[in-house]
Amino acid sequence: MIAAAVAGEARPRLLRPATDARGATRRGRTWLRTARPDDAGALEDLIGRHAAAARLLPRHADELAAHAARFVVAVGGQRIRGCAELAPLGPSLAEVRSFVVDHDERGRGTGRAMMHEVVRRGRHAGFTRLCAFSHAPGFFMHLGFSLVPHVWLPEKISLDCASCTAFRRCGQSPLLMPLTDRSANADRVGASTKHEDRG
Repeated sequence: MIAAAVAGEARPRLLRPATDARGATRRGRTWLRTARPDDAGALEDLIGRHAAAARLLPRHADELAAHAARFVVAVGGQRIRGCAELAPLGPSLAEVRSFVVDHDERGRGTGRAMMHEVVRRGRHAGFTRLCAFSHAPGFFMHLGFSLVPHVWLPEKISLDCASCTAFRRCGQSPLLMPLTDRSANADRVGASTKHEDRG
């Protein structure tokens, strides 16, 4: 089972975790919390292992420490097993960045729980759209994202893509989810998984 969110924050509807003395919520063996600056080394290692397989862009520890508060991390056995960043691209648009679940944690709902929390935080921060770029778009589409052309996301192109050596050759699919329709998308992200997902 996955416990979700930091104490005091909204929790996914289908989970009822208990709060521990350190202020995080947990149930079973994996729990979610906001990353801390001292998690930067573990985040760099987790992301780096998947960057080597050409699935993620590498991130450096100093950058990760500076933006730690943007990250939701999944922790199990005293180890970070997954992470996802809510990265602002503009006043109304944010990106799910550096979304990864360790191999031995996949198929247990960890990725879905992290995405539920990222979507909730995006709404709370006032973003109206959430985008992602993925080699596995099916996972995101099951959560309510839609495939869109790159040109629908000019903020991302100007900020990151235009200066990337792999621009238009990276193989990643751009996806977009509106955050204004709470009912439809919340039901998809928070629903029980009827098939084993990659997260």
